[in-house]
Amino acid sequence: MTTTHPTPRQLLRREIAGTLGLLASADDLAAMRRYRTFLFEDHRTYLQQAEALLRSLAAQGRTTSVVLFDPAEFARFCAQEGLDPDTTDSRARYTAEAAALGPCILHEGEPLPELLGSLVAESLRQATWEYASDLLDELGDCPRCATPLAHHAQRRAAHLLGAALDTTAPGHHQLVCSLTTAGRTLLAALHADTRTAGEALLDHEETVDFTTLLACALALPAPAGLVMRSRVEGEPEEVRGWRLRAGRAQPLTAAEVFDAYCTDPVTGEPVAPEPGVEYRAGTPLDDDPGPDTCHRPHTAGATSRPGGRP
Repeated sequence: MTTTHPTPRQLLRREIAGTLGLLASADDLAAMRRYRTFLFEDHRTYLQQAEALLRSLAAQGRTTSVVLFDPAEFARFCAQEGLDPDTTDSRARYTAEAAALGPCILHEGEPLPELLGSLVAESLRQATWEYASDLLDELGDCPRCATPLAHHAQRRAAHLLGAALDTTAPGHHQLVCSLTTAGRTLLAALHADTRTAGEALLDHEETVDFTTLLACALALPAPAGLVMRSRVEGEPEEVRGWRLRAGRAQPLTAAEVFDAYCTDPVTGEPVAPEPGVEYRAGTPLDDDPGPDTCHRPHTAGATSRPGGRP
């Protein structure tokens, strides 16, 4: 029996990481069909072939990462770079650019729907953080001390987060901040495991995202809210909520919390309450970080309620 050994070039090929630009929706695929060299017509078939390719590369020991392929951004990229968009080379160059600048996830053998869901969630998380960061930058400087107003808002957000966690019993808690501005609703979630008073395990990246949006919610005159869902051993699962207004956290009543959770935030239609979940009034929070914060956020002209289930 003859034993074949991989050539040096084949061995070297295994050291090269590849990137697949993935069209997340049927609408994205339809947008790419304008190009003669793009040969897929059906999104389901496209995803099946993409998953088969990923499995094949994994079986060869190849490392592949996946990035979202945005047709509109691709067209802009080609226009800026002077590239013909109707070539595979241009699509490959855009994929490399998207992987360098945006969310990119390593394929580790999981099913494609799971990978795609993670990629979409990561893209949404990054876009929300970038938008919220821009909103904070646009606040300018404090007229009293010339410190960026974003600094004051972020300080208030960090203090309010700590105050909310201080009200919890040991267990797992999920906090969701919502802000509606310029016709769009932004959401950021934070998971916290508390052990004793004043001690919580937090993911650093989640905390940065969450406090950035929370700072916007405290600084801007826009509808915003905070909800916290808690799972404590031996206790029923509970949800509490606060309205964020004029830089302060105003506790919602139990009825308002129930209404927020049992209403579809998109359609406004009622949603059945979840079995075993208790909707409770928000507790008063210490939302003032101290006298050295000289700026008070603008007074919001509208009220709000936290919408949507975490």
